[in-house]
Amino acid sequence: MTSFDAVLCPGQGAQKPGMGQAIAETFPEAKAVFEQADEILGFELTKVIWEGSQDEVNRTDICQPGIYVVGAAALAVAEARGLLEKSSLKFAAGLSLGEYTALYFAGALTFEDGLRLVRERGVAMQDASDAEPSGMASILRLPREKLEACCEQAKDLGVIQLANFLSPDQIVISGAIPALDRAVELAQEAGARRVTRLGVAGAFHSELMRPAATRLIDALERVEIREPAIPVVTNVTGQPLTDPAAIRRALADQVVSPVLWADSMKTMADAGAATFAEPGPGRVLAGLMRKNAKGATVVGFDEPAEFDAPEGS
Repeated sequence: MTSFDAVLCPGQGAQKPGMGQAIAETFPEAKAVFEQADEILGFELTKVIWEGSQDEVNRTDICQPGIYVVGAAALAVAEARGLLEKSSLKFAAGLSLGEYTALYFAGALTFEDGLRLVRERGVAMQDASDAEPSGMASILRLPREKLEACCEQAKDLGVIQLANFLSPDQIVISGAIPALDRAVELAQEAGARRVTRLGVAGAFHSELMRPAATRLIDALERVEIREPAIPVVTNVTGQPLTDPAAIRRALADQVVSPVLWADSMKTMADAGAATFAEPGPGRVLAGLMRKNAKGATVVGFDEPAEFDAPEGS
């Protein structure tokens, strides 16, 4: 059996219709998580993410709680089958939204509080996105300094900033559509190898999400955050946190701050973490880990067969 050093929880972008359905139909532990989520939320989230269209599942207010619940269900099965043991783990981390799943797994949040927070976070971010047309774009193989210059030249057209540092070769920018269009054009002219517009509702991790951050601060004040059993590497600093007050501040800042995912992976790898579990939909984090820490192994837990004989990627 693989012995894991850390858990990596996926974020928005990993969603797909039907996510988690197979494991819920196979494992009672997973089914119980989905049933509990529907009861807490007061509507059938499970039905939406299993039977809804891609557009329905992509909605920020649906996919954020959906990914959280799928991750929690996968973790429940992995723990029940002895594939994950908290006592042997050095870290937990999650990409943006996934940080909530990591905090739940580490014991800093209850499942219910985490779910209510990600639902509120998703609704608030969807509302902020609806207020002003905005978006995000992934830029490959353009040095940070050049990309910053592109954003600087485009900022007269609106908010535009570097938002996600995913690997040394991949940075995501975020902003108002006119500024984003101009920055993308300038990045292509500056020699970016590939530019991809992301299928998200708005300019996440930018100042355009400030109204959502304000709402989230209020929601965070209403929940208890405990010291986690495992250090959780935060997106805001790329460093592990265990202090509840610091975790609360990081979650509030995260909505408008850049995601330092590359730094987070380096922090874990430098501390000796080499084998990672990725519970939930997709294999985005496995791909990013390969770019950031050569030799690292990432084992996905998403489909029923993976809980019998998981394979690294």
